[in-house]
Amino acid sequence: MATAYQHLSDYDPNTVPEASGMRFVIVVSEWNRPITSQLEEGAYNTLLKFGVKEEDITRVYVPGSFELVYAAKRVAESIRPNAVIGLGCVIRGETPHFEYVCSGVTQGFALLNAEGDIPYIFGLLTNDTMQQSVDRAGGILGNKGDEAAITAIKMAKVACFFK
Repeated sequence: MATAYQHLSDYDPNTVPEASGMRFVIVVSEWNRPITSQLEEGAYNTLLKFGVKEEDITRVYVPGSFELVYAAKRVAESIRPNAVIGLGCVIRGETPHFEYVCSGVTQGFALLNAEGDIPYIFGLLTNDTMQQSVDRAGGILGNKGDEAAITAIKMAKVACFFK
């Protein structure tokens, strides 16, 4: 597992660009809310840490992870942020539903990035157990929300080169 080698909240702050004046959207799944609320908090606080103002962060809530793609696209078209962060948590169950949801969201975010003019950050936890999700939502392996926010800032800076 990748996070066995890299703590999700470890980054060199000197490599993160200043983000003041930028606008971000955080789209959060309400499914597995105890996990996604921690991801949201991590992303939000990390954006603030690097100079984004509270009023420049929009939060949108959707019922489940599959809905992240639709909301990310629509909110980006509406308010034109520098980047959109999608946060969700899918935990493997006894049916193939896990694979369908994870595949759909992954492909959806890939398509948004390929066709869009802003970065769409994939912050979906896809774990086998609730404990694995807890460990990646502010637990012993860090917070995927922190990682997603750092990625959003860096990619928003990259996108500025192409405007």
